[in-house]
Amino acid sequence: MEKGVQRAATSIAGDNMRDSAMSVDGDAQRYAGRSKARFLIVFMLFLVTTINYADRATISITGSSIQKALHISPVEMGYIFSSFAWAYVIAQIPSGWLLDRFGSRRVYAFSIFFWSILTAVQGFVAALPIGVAFATLFLMRFLVGAAEAPAFPGNARLTASWFPTAERGTASAIFNSAQYFATVLFSPIMGWITHTYGWPHVFFAMGGLGILVAGLWLKTIYAPRQHPLANDAEVRYIGDNGAMVDLEDQQIAKERLAAQAHTKNQQGRHAIAQLLKSRMMLGIFIAQYCITTLTYFFLTWFPIYLVQERHMSILKAGFVASIPAIAGFLGGVLGGVVSDRLMKHGFSTSTARKVPIVVGLLLSTCMIACNYVDSQWLVIGIMAAAFFGKGIGALGWAVVSDTAPKQASGLCAALFNTFGNTAGITTPIVIGYLVQGTGSFAAALVFVSANALIAIVCYVFVVGKIERFQLAE
Repeated sequence: MEKGVQRAATSIAGDNMRDSAMSVDGDAQRYAGRSKARFLIVFMLFLVTTINYADRATISITGSSIQKALHISPVEMGYIFSSFAWAYVIAQIPSGWLLDRFGSRRVYAFSIFFWSILTAVQGFVAALPIGVAFATLFLMRFLVGAAEAPAFPGNARLTASWFPTAERGTASAIFNSAQYFATVLFSPIMGWITHTYGWPHVFFAMGGLGILVAGLWLKTIYAPRQHPLANDAEVRYIGDNGAMVDLEDQQIAKERLAAQAHTKNQQGRHAIAQLLKSRMMLGIFIAQYCITTLTYFFLTWFPIYLVQERHMSILKAGFVASIPAIAGFLGGVLGGVVSDRLMKHGFSTSTARKVPIVVGLLLSTCMIACNYVDSQWLVIGIMAAAFFGKGIGALGWAVVSDTAPKQASGLCAALFNTFGNTAGITTPIVIGYLVQGTGSFAAALVFVSANALIAIVCYVFVVGKIERFQLAE
């Protein structure tokens, strides 16, 4: 009898192995010869996000020169830095609706074009009287913030529609790491332009570059089923493995929104209410606010910190700022790769996303050590380690792609970005008051590091299991 049981067990095991082999062979045939159009998509997301952050950083690289030219105090400079985020935050929800209604391709193209025009216009502020120039610069930065609002929700939508779940962390990390690559590439260039030609020419150059990129975007971005470089095998592959391939299909979007118009609980305000009542989503949103505090310190006050606290020239600061940016870029890519590798090795989505976030943000708190050293190069080394850690931990957009409800992915991404970029309002202002009140950046570094610790607490104790959020009917 035991031999009979063994033979039966062996037979079952053999059947399972044959079924598994047939399944693998079937998948291989189903996806054979698939194209790689999604890699072009993530390249374009990386390119556009690089321009996006470079345009945000124009004001920080030129900040010391603008302060001198317009006689602006640290607190006033903090308000100019924050003007971008006021409009950026206000416009997030409307931009999410526009993305859901008209699709990422068209909305994003208009966004790139208009923020580039507004960036170029800022260069003319230098010709205005000082009082008028301050108000005009504040207004222009405000309008740039509104124009850039669709960018990251659009990134999240395109990532969700083009990438399988197991590739989404890497794709999100690649476009998110562009915030550092923008500094690596453009800080030295903008520092050199400021030193050689004057700060207005930085805005002229970046605005012109953005207009060219808007045209390139329209030539390369399509929904998966409409993309001229994506074949059926690739669409099947990404769709079978978690990509929402119909998310950017405009006919389906219109039908979906029309259906939602007759379903009260799925209208925008009800979706927002449900998202804010979810412990998981609220923890993710608050953590993103804290993580983005680190981003805005780097985008706004960091070059001024190097000039005023560490006594570097504008030209040197432009080059030196690229070193922590390189570290942040490498950390950003590594965080996504590690997260996806963990998922491929059988770890849950929660573990694969949370481990890099927690470890990376913990490392980022080392920036406090800069308050206790004098060597310029040691400061840069510590900041490089801090931004390497911040890069590893910047997986929020991958988490949103994993959790956003299918019925309101653009709206969820916009809400997530609203929370995150509220830090763009508070961080520059708080640091401005800390610097003016204490005469140094020591308290500012403590403030930024404390936010990293709060983000860790959110992911460890508040978020819980990371999974797709379902809107109630």
